[in-house]
This record gives sequence, structure tokens and C-alpha cells, in this order.
Amino acid sequence: MAKFYNRMVKSYLVLERRLEKFREVLRKRQKDLTVFVENVKNEHNFSAIIRTCDAVGVLKVHYYYEGKGKLPINEGITIGAHRWVFLERVHDVGKKLKELKGEGYQVVVTWLGEDSVDFRSVDYTKPTVLVVGNELTGVSEGVLHLADLKVKIPMMGMVQSLNVSVATAVILYEAQRQRYEKGMYNEPSLSEGEIEEIIKKWAYEDVIERRKPKSD
Repeated sequence: MAKFYNRMVKSYLVLERRLEKFREVLRKRQKDLTVFVENVKNEHNFSAIIRTCDAVGVLKVHYYYEGKGKLPINEGITIGAHRWVFLERVHDVGKKLKELKGEGYQVVVTWLGEDSVDFRSVDYTKPTVLVVGNELTGVSEGVLHLADLKVKIPMMGMVQSLNVSVATAVILYEAQRQRYEKGMYNEPSLSEGEIEEIIKKWAYEDVIERRKPKSD
């Protein structure tokens, strides 16, 4: 095993201490805590959400975007976090959420409604997909119909909502608190095989891709 490990280290394009950092981070990634961003259009908001996801250990962000091409990412805001969170663009929101529900995820949707509950009352230690919506209109009607829980953040001021990236951060840190107290960051949710596959991508494939000359 040691010989295999040393051979793999030599094939990577990062320093060994960087590899150890990758492993340390991936052992704390929460495979069953994910975020779905529905039609957030501001690149600053989307970038801030990605950065928070990386910070709390979210492995993957799903997103739906109406515009052409990929939703732009502001690297000055992500500070590279977009490299360490898997981004999946979704073209059929309902289909994807039904797929996640079929896998055992609870769909928790941010929404200001009479049937919405305090975000702190939800058990985020369960497999959870947190859905956040457009800056002006929130989530779509279709998403609301698929929601297992609708949550809101109590507001004491004149304004009754937070910026979408801030709201996402508040809720994700509650999820992190619950999972931390339950010891869910102590044992990897990814298998060793999954960890090594991701490291191969981060430490070799992505490095090669970044080194390619950029076309004009």
C-alpha cells in the first residue's frame, strides 16, 4: 500500500502537503448535504454561495440558470472555492429534485410564507438539499410543491428578507452546527475510493486543464 501511495504521489502535480490538505478537507465533506440554487442571476451572489458551501463542507451545488452559457463566477469572491465544490447545471428543476427525494433527501426551501417554519427547527443531520431562489421572486411554484419543509429566517427590522447569499450562509451554518454536534465531521462520508478519485481530479486533471494556453 505504501509503494502504491508513493507512486500515486509522484504522479500528482501538487506538493505532498497540498495532497494532505486535500485529504483533510475531503474527509470532512458532507456527501448528503447539498444546495440547489434556482435561477440566482447575480454572479456575486452565486459566487458567495459557493464560497460558503466550501466553508461548511458541502460537496456539490446544483444550479438552474435561465441565461445562455454558464452562470459567471467572480473569482475575487470565491477566492478559488469554485475549484473545490462540484457544480452541476440542471435544466429540469422538478426532475432533479424528485431524483434527490427518491434518494432519501429532504427538500428544504427558503420561503416567506404562513406555513414556513423557523430555519433552526429543521433537522439538518438528515440527508438535505437546501433550495434557494431568485433574488427578486424567490423559488418557483414547482419547487414549492416539492418542498418537504419551507423555512424562514426571523427578521426584527423593517426589511423582511436577507440577501440570498447571506440567507444561504445563515442556514448552512445552522446545518454545520447540528452536524458538528452530532460528530458528523469526525467520520468521512466519502469512501476512500471516492476521496482518491476527487484528489486525482484536483491534483492532476484540473492542474493540466489550468496549464493549457487560453484561446483568444
